[in-house]
Amino acid sequence: MLTEIFDGPPGQEAYVLNPGDSGLLRQLETIEASAASKRPMPGKTTIAAHADHLHFGLGILNRWAAGDANPWAGADWNGSWQRTTVTDAQWRTLREGLRQEADKWRKMVATRTNWDDMAASAALSTAAHTAYHFGAIRQILAALKG
Repeated sequence: MLTEIFDGPPGQEAYVLNPGDSGLLRQLETIEASAASKRPMPGKTTIAAHADHLHFGLGILNRWAAGDANPWAGADWNGSWQRTTVTDAQWRTLREGLRQEADKWRKMVATRTNWDDMAASAALSTAAHTAYHFGAIRQILAALKG
């Protein structure tokens, strides 16, 4: 499911997205920094903020998977929503960072052999959480197109 959400369904079978969907990471590649920085309506957040929030969360999960006992201590979840605008260079850097964290997390999930309740919950919730934000990003894109 993580591969499907991040990169689109790997074959003809799809469980979360439609067959042939590009997936989150390729979708973000098609969005200009200026569009990623636009609010779909006053008071609503931007695509850049959703991407930064996902990047932040995956970074914490990867630190946990690498052995950090409590990477959530002191995590500034509100801060992960503060980057609402990006320049072209910042947008490229954010997308690449998100791709790296997503790849690292997918590899951990694919190779992990000891699945306790915490690890299983982290893997499953990542799929649901990322799918939610992917849907929100697509709704923002639709709103921006008017």
